[in-house]
Amino acid sequence: MAEATLPPLDAADAARLTEFARACRAAARAVMMYPAGHPAIVTTLGRIVQVTSTASLPAPMKITVHANTLQIDGRSPARIDAAIGELAALLHDHLIGELTVNAGGDTEAWRNFLLILGKSTDDIRAEGGIARLWSTTAGTHVGIREIDYAEVLKERRGGDPAKWENILATCLEGDKTVDIDDEAAKWLLEVAGDEVQLGNLFAELESRSADVQLTESRAAAFARLMQGIVAAAKKINPEGLDTILRNMAGALGRLSPEMMVSLLAHAGDATSDAANVINDVVARMSEQTIASFVARNVTKPDTSLDRVAQAFHTLVRDEDQQQRLLALAHDEAAAGPMGATEGFEDVWNSVAHKLITSYTDKPYVSDAYARELSTSRAQAVTIDQVSDDPPERLTAWLGTVATSELRKLDITLVMDLLTIEKDDQLWGNLMPPVVSLMEDLMLVGDFEAATELGGIITAARESATQERRQHAMIAIDMLISGSMMRNMITHVAKIDEKQFERLKTMCKAMGDVLVRPLADAVSTNISDRTRERLTAILIAFGPAARLHVERMKASDNAAVRRTALYLLSEFGGSDALPDLKELLNDSSAQIQREAVRAIVAIGSDKAFDVLYQALATGSAQSRDVIMKALAAVRHEKAAPMFGYLMARVDHKGPLGNVYLSAVEGLGQLKDPTGVPPLKAALYRGEWWAPRRTSVLRNAAAAALARIGSPEAVEVLEEAMTAGPRGVRSAVRPHVDSVRARRASR
Repeated sequence: MAEATLPPLDAADAARLTEFARACRAAARAVMMYPAGHPAIVTTLGRIVQVTSTASLPAPMKITVHANTLQIDGRSPARIDAAIGELAALLHDHLIGELTVNAGGDTEAWRNFLLILGKSTDDIRAEGGIARLWSTTAGTHVGIREIDYAEVLKERRGGDPAKWENILATCLEGDKTVDIDDEAAKWLLEVAGDEVQLGNLFAELESRSADVQLTESRAAAFARLMQGIVAAAKKINPEGLDTILRNMAGALGRLSPEMMVSLLAHAGDATSDAANVINDVVARMSEQTIASFVARNVTKPDTSLDRVAQAFHTLVRDEDQQQRLLALAHDEAAAGPMGATEGFEDVWNSVAHKLITSYTDKPYVSDAYARELSTSRAQAVTIDQVSDDPPERLTAWLGTVATSELRKLDITLVMDLLTIEKDDQLWGNLMPPVVSLMEDLMLVGDFEAATELGGIITAARESATQERRQHAMIAIDMLISGSMMRNMITHVAKIDEKQFERLKTMCKAMGDVLVRPLADAVSTNISDRTRERLTAILIAFGPAARLHVERMKASDNAAVRRTALYLLSEFGGSDALPDLKELLNDSSAQIQREAVRAIVAIGSDKAFDVLYQALATGSAQSRDVIMKALAAVRHEKAAPMFGYLMARVDHKGPLGNVYLSAVEGLGQLKDPTGVPPLKAALYRGEWWAPRRTSVLRNAAAAALARIGSPEAVEVLEEAMTAGPRGVRSAVRPHVDSVRARRASR
């Protein structure tokens, strides 16, 4: 009761929560409807990144999730925005009880979270729950606390939830009745009073029983739980029994097709005590519930359509009603992610045809015989459960039919077919499904398996027969024009080095046709890590990639221009000099510095002349950036570069500072090859400009002393004994320092 007296959220927190809910809900829709590079994705994710930036979110935002609202510190906004209710329902459906939003999540991190949030609740349960699924992404910008019904009971009862666990255990162990006390019964009825919570509870029971029981026994567990709920309602709240039965009918729509079929079989068993309860519940299933059950399950790739059809025909006998419900299911499926895919209508028409024309043996099998078949099946399940196999053997066997193992077998089968098939026409017929399989593998980030398949296709391009080579090239074109690049952008930053090297090898083997899509991808708004790895693949193509640098060089994005410069420096050679010269005038000082380093790395007189021309014709600011970049270069070609400049640049006039900087740069490099140009600089000067001459000679003497090689010391000693008076004055302190160092040694 104390919570009801809490004041509403203050204006700042309410606005922050509302903005987050709006941004999160819009982005959740966008990531499920559009590919990664679509403008709608960029806009909506950019908004949520801004809302959760460090500037907008000074402290972590801990949000408590209820069925229809969100709270911070137990308080809700004074005015509940519709987006808050929608986001609350979405999070609550995924059993998220608390969401902690930390500042600093980038676009890719939020996209990963929202992609998980966009999955169906059944898929997430199958993968271990949303908390476990989110933990595998190593995301830190969002913290999730998943609802645990045992913990909820513990909080409500103020003690150990052993009684509730006993109810579930009783259902799963096969007792005929569920015996609960009044306190647990009240809580059970409270859950049954909310269709969403009851659906989650049914899902929890199905998930718990999946690891230890077969479908028939799991259905019996559901029947016992439903009996327990009805018994509690009759005892505590008989007037609300009809509402509870309707909620149970809605919650049944969340079950899997296999569970639904088995539960309906119990309803037809006159010897079962649960038959009446199940029939009462099924009779209250609305048309929308049945349509939603069909729409949700026919769009799942791993669902048996035969089981869906069997459940559909059992629930709906009338042919006219079947047509009407299929129309409702079509509308619901069309509004979901599947409806946005190409060819949805063709797929749905095929599904609808199978659902309507699905075979049924009811005209040929009497009710009595059907009950005997159902009873014998239950007895077979009971016998099957009596096993002397040790747990480790059962675990090992179950491991062989895990999803990952089945996928490995699937890939092995396809690879074997591609290897042993001798007929070129039949081999070519395999290409469309193989390309689809590779796209699916890359979509989930399994690049290891994808590169194995890709290796077979690229190897076939070197085949002796023209027909097989043609099929392989068509398959490669299908890959490149499909979702391959989009999936690479999604995952390439996360794979390890071994997988990346295999991916790079496969891309190189595909040929130069991949260069343009790679260059286009590098030029988009992607993360630095992704751009770095795509650039490494692009460089592997060598001169073929050089043709696409021109477009990248003119990009408005400084990161893309840096990538173009990096590519030019990697390609090297005099052919890159015109582009590098153009980048010396870039608006970004960092790009100017990197262009200088690339030119120095080329190391030819032609390259040095490009820098000289840039210094001679550029502005004072540009000359300063270039000389600072040269001073920071530690390359074997840097000393010849400074020597080249000193031979071309006049030590007086507008480029006098450039000459002086070159002298100092040679001293910093300590390269003995810099002694001859420094000796020439030491003796330069004019009697009518004593100050400038003194500065120049002192700089040259200091640079020679820093080099400290025998040749440099010899120049200093010679100048001390035979040089003009001004030269002797410049070298004297440095000669004394050199002599002192020698004496100390």
